[in-house]
Amino acid sequence: MNREHLQLEYGLRFDWGLPGAKAVGAAADVAIVVDVLSFTTTLTVAVDAGIDVLPYRWNDESAERYASESDAVLAVRRSRVAHGQISLSPNTIRRTTAPRRLVLPSPNGSSICFELGAGSGVCVGASLRNATAVAGWIARHYTPRSVVSVIAAGEKWPGGELRPAIEDLWGAGAVMCALTATGWDAEVSPEALMAIAAEVDRSTAVPVLESRVFRGRAVG
Repeated sequence: MNREHLQLEYGLRFDWGLPGAKAVGAAADVAIVVDVLSFTTTLTVAVDAGIDVLPYRWNDESAERYASESDAVLAVRRSRVAHGQISLSPNTIRRTTAPRRLVLPSPNGSSICFELGAGSGVCVGASLRNATAVAGWIARHYTPRSVVSVIAAGEKWPGGELRPAIEDLWGAGAVMCALTATGWDAEVSPEALMAIAAEVDRSTAVPVLESRVFRGRAVG
């Protein structure tokens, strides 16, 4: 792998999808995964309800066994959700009696979190909903000498190739904007600066565009 792709000279890094997560997140002190629509948003709603969330690979037949061994409820696909069940939709958590533990697979964010969870660092889920809280937690528990990598999960084309998602770019930028606002003075990679600039543009210039982008969209 090209050394430049690893962003080794920088303390605050950014990249896309599982390949990017492996490049910049595997050796980071903290890896932040952003999958706004909808894994990490559903994750925050679950945490608000007092649920421990366990990420897992998508479309994996072993998920049911993993949930059973973890004494957890397994979330189902949106197309199969019935009354009293939980899916990747945050509303299903609000309408259901909260389980103690939940296995929440998704094709992007959850799968990335599961892969990064095997490493030595800490993996955190972030969205637009909790970006400031995540940044504050990092600032309290780590120093700017720590390596923080932010991964926008994105989506996938039918062939499995990465399809960048604007909401994940904004969410990643929101976390990094909030982190730098705490006084975090780590060296920022060019990739991370791009995501920060995208979030600054969103928050100051495109509220109408944002409402149009999110209307009716629910991926994962």
